[in-house]
Amino acid sequence: MSTLTIIYAVLFYIATIIFLSGLAFRINKYATTPAPLKIPTTPAPTNKIGVIWRMLKELVLFESLFKGNKWTWAFGLVFHISLFLVLLRHTRYMLPWIPEPIVLLQPFGIYAGITMIAGLLGLWGRRFLVDRVRYISSPSDHLILALLILIALSGLAMKFVVHTDVVGVKKFFSGLMTLNWKELPGDTLLVIHLTLVAILMLIFPYSKLLHAPGVFFSPTRNQIDNPREQHHIAEWAKRLEQGENQG
Repeated sequence: MSTLTIIYAVLFYIATIIFLSGLAFRINKYATTPAPLKIPTTPAPTNKIGVIWRMLKELVLFESLFKGNKWTWAFGLVFHISLFLVLLRHTRYMLPWIPEPIVLLQPFGIYAGITMIAGLLGLWGRRFLVDRVRYISSPSDHLILALLILIALSGLAMKFVVHTDVVGVKKFFSGLMTLNWKELPGDTLLVIHLTLVAILMLIFPYSKLLHAPGVFFSPTRNQIDNPREQHHIAEWAKRLEQGENQG
């Protein structure tokens, strides 16, 4: 077994562990952090069904972003839909057999890589062209966008410029999942692509990309607007009150 295969097998095990454990830690922190105030953004739903409907619109249509800025909404929607299609297409490298919907999706997944880059360039451009966005943009914001674009470019290059051994890639990742390692093709573009993906997995739990799970825990979105009907007391405040009463 080649040194390259061993290095990248270990790298992806480490990246997967850090990605999953870091994500679990962050989600647990979001879930256990108290919300001291009733602060849903109005107009807000007054029952749980309304909250679910509001969250669905936020997740699927980016409703609040649409109301805030149409250009950002358009580029963001294009990027996220394209990313979703690309990720679905890549499941063929992980599954022992490919479901028919994934087979039918393959052509769309290819060209979604192009629209993904278009969306990212639009989002990156606003960080240079819009004064207020440029002011609050940090180096990490630019680096993450550059990383995502390079991942998409290297992936498209393997499709349209220098073809890689996709059968060998599938065997490699299937071997990682079954602990039966197989040789990784040594194509330069593939190595670059996988290195960039591993970097993304390593930094994901510690970056602004955490808005993906974080949206579910946003009190401005997931709270019911019922402060008149029901008095809101945070859990930590209840415990504090109970301790004072006991004392």
